Amino acid sequence: MSEVCSALVMGVGPERGLGAALARHFAAQGLHVFIAGRSANKLRLVAENIRQSGGKISAVVADATVEADIDRLFAAIREQALPLNIAVYNVDSNSCAPLLETGSDMFTRLWQQNCLGGFLFGKQAAAIMQAQRCGTLIFTGATASMRARPPFTAFAAAKAGLRALAQGMAREFGPHGVHVVHTVIDGVIDGDRARNQFSSYVSAKGDDGLLKLEAIAETYWALHRQHPSAWTHELDLRPFKEPF
Repeated sequence: MSEVCSALVMGVGPERGLGAALARHFAAQGLHVFIAGRSANKLRLVAENIRQSGGKISAVVADATVEADIDRLFAAIREQALPLNIAVYNVDSNSCAPLLETGSDMFTRLWQQNCLGGFLFGKQAAAIMQAQRCGTLIFTGATASMRARPPFTAFAAAKAGLRALAQGMAREFGPHGVHVVHTVIDGVIDGDRARNQFSSYVSAKGDDGLLKLEAIAETYWALHRQHPSAWTHELDLRPFKEPF
């Protein structure tokens, strides 16, 4: 892959997280990677790791729900004047509560982070890719994208909205050469978030019961490499022993 191309990952957090894994994988393919997230410290650690491995990377602190931040992020990308080959909206904010205990503030926050941010990000990425007549735009979804179960109804409503956004964008921008994909992560990702917050659940699942970060990154790259005559729009990923 030529070094004159770039990739963008929105929603980069800990070094052992999907956003960071995607950034590392794209950098290993020779792309200049832009990473964005709300934590300057986390972005710095991920960027330093990639630079030490010989990769090219730029980090931008940005909140996906703030339009001015997204404008600033894409201004930085345009300033570099590199073709944007692949962009991933990987923001995943979740909270659980029975419906009668779900406040409008929580419902709104989840919708903003999981759906509104996807719209702001996707609109900017699609504009660049449509002008290029090529590019891959991936939205990371979840099991809740497909079905709502308490106590995650608010989260599911937001993720279902993101899925609908991806469908509409695929139909609108596909004919212009933009490959829009929605992935359903149907299981627990083997990263710092799960190990820190759900350690007993992770232990019960075992290594074969968790989605491996690099395996997901490889799949995202394979989606990007698909020939336009056989594009995938929606793909679900789960461990082989995960029930569904």
